[in-house]
Amino acid sequence: MKPSVRNLMARPEMAALLIFLALLVVFSVLNDRFFTTGNMTVYLQPIPEIAIVAMGITILIIAGEFDLSVGSVFGLSPMVTVLLMQNGWPTAAAILVGLLIAALIGFGNGLITLKLKIPSFIATLGMLFMARSLAVVLAGGFPPIFPRELNVSWLVGRLDLGLVTPRVSLLYMIAIALVLGFVLRRMDFGHWIFATGGHPQAARDMGIKTERVKMACFMLCATLAGFAGIIQSFRVKVIVPNLGTGLEMQAIAAAVIGGVALTGGVGSILGAVVGTLLIAMIENILILSGVNANWFMFAVGAMIVVAVVLNTQTRLKAEGMKG
Repeated sequence: MKPSVRNLMARPEMAALLIFLALLVVFSVLNDRFFTTGNMTVYLQPIPEIAIVAMGITILIIAGEFDLSVGSVFGLSPMVTVLLMQNGWPTAAAILVGLLIAALIGFGNGLITLKLKIPSFIATLGMLFMARSLAVVLAGGFPPIFPRELNVSWLVGRLDLGLVTPRVSLLYMIAIALVLGFVLRRMDFGHWIFATGGHPQAARDMGIKTERVKMACFMLCATLAGFAGIIQSFRVKVIVPNLGTGLEMQAIAAAVIGGVALTGGVGSILGAVVGTLLIAMIENILILSGVNANWFMFAVGAMIVVAVVLNTQTRLKAEGMKG
């Protein structure tokens, strides 16, 4: 029994999961509006976009790198997509080009980081400004208008689940989480990602092409950010150049709360999703309680500290348990 308990305690997302369950119980007791159908629908609405970005960030951090440009890619990719649709492109083709632009930005981040030996923090910080500037230039001061006949219910339509009616994007989030979770835990490439971020020299000695692994993670992270941006812009049917501003910090916060180690080699997809759920829950309960919205960032910061402390302590406890 002890080995299974030890393994459970050592999982990176365990602290976030415990906090989530505790807050779920506390908030449902303190506020009877929390578990209402309307509030649950509102609570779930923005989660897919943030979680998808957080999953990409998590994989990249596990591989030992950062991407601060995801917020700008989140805004640029749908800007390109909508402009192409305005010029008569089919929706699916425009979305593919938007995702391709995001992937190319990820490739650029990887190229600057891996070939020019520039720290990813600096490389992606520069890309943050460049991608945002491109979005502003493409908008030309007049944000493009969505085609009136646009029908993308397959991307942002609603699901009738009886008690709640979340967006179809929730299914995309779950599918992406399942695929990425399977890759990380069950496939060789996932093991290479953990080895690349946790023990880079040992990974190279084993013959793992660490630069290729990191490049793939850079491109995946940016593509997921672009996809999430397309989902959000199609959901609200508005595209502005500053879409996604500050999202990079929110995504990194969700990843850290979910147990990812900024030193690389530790993290999970489930943790990224739970971290996102926690951040959204804090925001939701503050709104329901009528608390000043300026306390939101304070609460997120406090949660990061608590989650990291709990993760560290539970991991040390697990390592100290005997057979």
